[in-house]
Amino acid sequence: MKKLFSVIAFLEGISYILLLIAVPIKYIYNNEYFVQLLGMPHGILFIIYVTLSIIMKFKMNWNYRFFLFVIIASIIPFGTFYIEYKYLNH
Repeated sequence: MKKLFSVIAFLEGISYILLLIAVPIKYIYNNEYFVQLLGMPHGILFIIYVTLSIIMKFKMNWNYRFFLFVIIASIIPFGTFYIEYKYLNH
């Protein structure tokens, strides 16, 4: 389960960064293609990340403070990379 969560955290982080690049393209160049392409996969990965965070909270006996930290990391650019590197690769 830890390995799966690690992979999802990494993929969610990649999709978030790509989406953060796509949104300015949408408004600057009036081109919605990349947002349409990346929006749904990012949303699905985000939902999986949060769901796995809840499961991991109970399996790994995380306290609520750490659990909240893991959840907040999903909305901060590069946050899931930090979680994956610092807490899931050991």
